[in-house]
Amino acid sequence: MTVTLIWILLALVAVGVYLSWTAGRLDRLHVRMDAARAALDAQLLRRASVAQELATSGVLDPAASIVLYEAAHAARQAEEEQREVAESELSQALRAVLAEPAQVEAVREAPGGEEAARELAEAVRRVPMARRFHNDAVGAARRLREHRKVRWFRLAGHAAFPLAVELDDEPPAALVERVS
Repeated sequence: MTVTLIWILLALVAVGVYLSWTAGRLDRLHVRMDAARAALDAQLLRRASVAQELATSGVLDPAASIVLYEAAHAARQAEEEQREVAESELSQALRAVLAEPAQVEAVREAPGGEEAARELAEAVRRVPMARRFHNDAVGAARRLREHRKVRWFRLAGHAAFPLAVELDDEPPAALVERVS
């Protein structure tokens, strides 16, 4: 009888340690996901800021400046629910304004244009990477949260179910090709 109780106690301790380890792992994934989201937000803000600077620099023609400025301003001011749409619209505006290599060259030849184009190219290349890192962290957290043991023992606590960021972040081809 005593030996059986000891074995039961050891099994309960082992299960407790395993569940504690799993909860810690889930917590680390949530922290990683939050850090990746903060990095993505920073990259999106940087891209919108650089696009606004380019739009107000006088390097672009007036129509392109207005289109780019309005899209960048909308992306910076968007509420969380509308953020993905606004960021996608900024990507579309960037592709429309900088669609042709000749347009990118015209930007580069203007005073201060070379640096503006370089900064924008760096910003638009970093957004897809930051989004990929975020979505990878979300995927890992989702896979762990879908396990029965996590659901049954409520190891995720009251944390919201992680959502991936889906937006159009394709950079203007003419801008990225020139810098590469």
